[in-house]
Amino acid sequence: MAILGIDIGGSGVKGAPVDTVRGELLAERHRVPTPQPSDVSAVVAAVAEVAARFDGFDRVGVTFPGVVVDGVTRTAANVDKSWIDAPAAQLFSERLGKPVSVLNDADAAGVAEVAFGAGRDQHGLTMMLTFGTGIGSALFLDGILIPNTELGHLELEGADAELRASDRAREQEDLSWEKWAARVQDYLRHVEMLLSPRLFIVGGGVSKKSERWLPLIGIRTPIVPAVLLNNAGIIGAAVTAEQAHGLPGAVAVDTALRS
Repeated sequence: MAILGIDIGGSGVKGAPVDTVRGELLAERHRVPTPQPSDVSAVVAAVAEVAARFDGFDRVGVTFPGVVVDGVTRTAANVDKSWIDAPAAQLFSERLGKPVSVLNDADAAGVAEVAFGAGRDQHGLTMMLTFGTGIGSALFLDGILIPNTELGHLELEGADAELRASDRAREQEDLSWEKWAARVQDYLRHVEMLLSPRLFIVGGGVSKKSERWLPLIGIRTPIVPAVLLNNAGIIGAAVTAEQAHGLPGAVAVDTALRS
């Protein structure tokens, strides 16, 4: 059964059919710009445009940059506010004519990494953190996703952590890698104190440059860069759709069973 994964990002909507056994794209991904404004109707149309480039799929998994509960988007930090409380899974399913599962974008990236990447075969508590426009988080206990953690919004020195330690903060403030790594270290130590994970996996654009800053991080928890990079969201969305059995909404994904 072919499954299409679509990843809605702040700048682009991209998708491809996915081999959910091997965790690989089955075709070159297709990308369109994220509409501006990114209201519900415009983004649904963009997702449909991406899906129209492929055929032969039976289900669709879609990532969303916000909290998703039972297929409904509850928050909209980096997209138009019309997405708040929108029945996203239903809207996508009606437009595409296929069963659609929707989950948070960081959760999707984490699903892919735990199924096929740096988090594979890890027991205990594993945390995926994506450093980009904000800080996304995905939490797994023995391979089971605990969705919508939103730990990028923890308070750090009196402000939202992602306002100080995201990759956007590094660029906007023109921070050196050393100064930015110190902020990331403070954030990770705070998360470490709260949850004591066994492993941190770091994704987002800065994971491609991990050699420039990961060695500067001094924490007790092992920390490794993500493996799947820009394809993680697409792959994780498809894996979730596979395990949802056609039901809308994000599900607890047992990636530990994938071998």
